[in-house]
Amino acid sequence: MKKIIASPLAPKAVGPYSQAVETDGALYVSGQLPIDGATGKMAEGIEAQTRQSLANLGHILAEAGYGFNNVVKTTVLLQHISDFAAMNAVYAEHFTSEMPARICFEVAALPMGALVEIDAVAAK
Repeated sequence: MKKIIASPLAPKAVGPYSQAVETDGALYVSGQLPIDGATGKMAEGIEAQTRQSLANLGHILAEAGYGFNNVVKTTVLLQHISDFAAMNAVYAEHFTSEMPARICFEVAALPMGALVEIDAVAAK
């Protein structure tokens, strides 16, 4: 059975999808743009945007009773692969041991002109 997860602290879904879906002990979190859920604004710069995307991810994980330590896989989408090192430095602040599997892509464009978007799969 699946359960829809929505955190009031993360930005609302802007399309026909859920912030996250939990099923059979796994949580699938949709890609998180660097939008502040309280203001609807996006920070500037890759470090600030990565930090906000991960904060949004953290809010959704917490809403479902998970933490960053439960994350088993992430996907990182970057507007510019040249931002990889700066994104990675912020990412490493949140994943400090037993790192999840990850893939990172440069993409042609992200919604709202974002520089980064991060999704995750977590398990208990």
